[in-house]
Amino acid sequence: MNQPLETPVVIIGAGPAGAGASIFLSKYGIPHIIIEKATFPRDKVCGDACSGKTLFVLRKANLEWAPEIFSQQDKFLPSHGITFVAPNGKAIEIPFGGPKKPGELTAGFTTTRLTFDNFLFEKLDKKFANIFQQSSIKKIEKSEQGIKVLFTQNGIDYEVNSKIIIGADGDKSIVQKTLDNSRSSPKAYAVGLRAYYKGVTGMNDNNFIELHFLPEMLPGYFWIFPLPNGMANVGVGIPSERVRDKKINLRELMLKVIRENPTISERFKNAELVGKIPGWGLPLAIKPHAVSGDNYLLVGDAASLIDPFSGEGIGNALYSGMIAAETVQKAIAAGKYDTAFFKANFDDTLYRKIGNELKLSATLQWLCRFPWLFNFVVNKAKKSPALSQTMSSMFSDLDLRAQLKKPSFYLRILFNK
Repeated sequence: MNQPLETPVVIIGAGPAGAGASIFLSKYGIPHIIIEKATFPRDKVCGDACSGKTLFVLRKANLEWAPEIFSQQDKFLPSHGITFVAPNGKAIEIPFGGPKKPGELTAGFTTTRLTFDNFLFEKLDKKFANIFQQSSIKKIEKSEQGIKVLFTQNGIDYEVNSKIIIGADGDKSIVQKTLDNSRSSPKAYAVGLRAYYKGVTGMNDNNFIELHFLPEMLPGYFWIFPLPNGMANVGVGIPSERVRDKKINLRELMLKVIRENPTISERFKNAELVGKIPGWGLPLAIKPHAVSGDNYLLVGDAASLIDPFSGEGIGNALYSGMIAAETVQKAIAAGKYDTAFFKANFDDTLYRKIGNELKLSATLQWLCRFPWLFNFVVNKAKKSPALSQTMSSMFSDLDLRAQLKKPSFYLRILFNK
């Protein structure tokens, strides 16, 4: 006999997307159930970099959380910029711009997902969130009430009936696979590897994260992200299509770069690998697609919202969870849970907020297929303080970043205008 549970909303997954949805549902006073397969704290393979968008959502949730993060530099390392290394080996450093809020040291930070996801998990409000960890989903199906979820925890079978389900269960989302029949194109994937090293030298004094656009990896890249306590997240991300076409062994390629690349190998001379080198899939947001339907919303990786250029997904996961909670509040007030309502209030709102950014990132990823163009821009930026400052502003100003799509931008660089 299944134990019956009733709730207005059920969330599958308690990572940043699910936690973000829960945090804002609690702010609206909406009770909900979270079903999570793991037990926190738990690791998650990731690049471990958090952007200004992450801080934006945290600020919306609670003004004290960002200062709390920056007060713990043994767990959260402030990052003040990004270093792009062109295929020819030349680098340009781009500091993060934008005004800083009280208690915030900069617009970004790095931390392990073990630490960050647990930080969010501990912020969940148990007055509104009924959390089931170490649980296994058996079945998701439509019901007269809306959605029925069958799951097992500690040998006990449960049946949840709900009006709305939020799929925050990652790139292999069971919610998406069960309920989403409208996806017009397959997910655009990249594949990544992540390793933790200690003793990597040559880090920027202001903890800039590094993206190395090596010729053998384009349109992907090799990264080095500084972490607290002298650690570094080191990895590689390459579109799946290229990996298949070129028959690339990612692990061998990554280790070869560390051993042999003239600008990288010396920095790893005395470095030590800590743990294994796991891999994961990156569902990229190449084109807008449906992220909701009758009685369901998809957030984070389940909605394929990873930035196609940077590979960053934490900010979009949190942001989509926030928008999902706003949509749920409107749906409950209106008593509407159909595809049309969710499209107008969730899909359209989400893409209105981050759609241009995702389109631009997809274009930048495409431009990375032309190493000579990348080299050209970086060479010019190194010689021109004005251009370097423009590129710094582009990191936070989408209107300026959109100039990278226009031929006139490169003509002005060519003639130093």
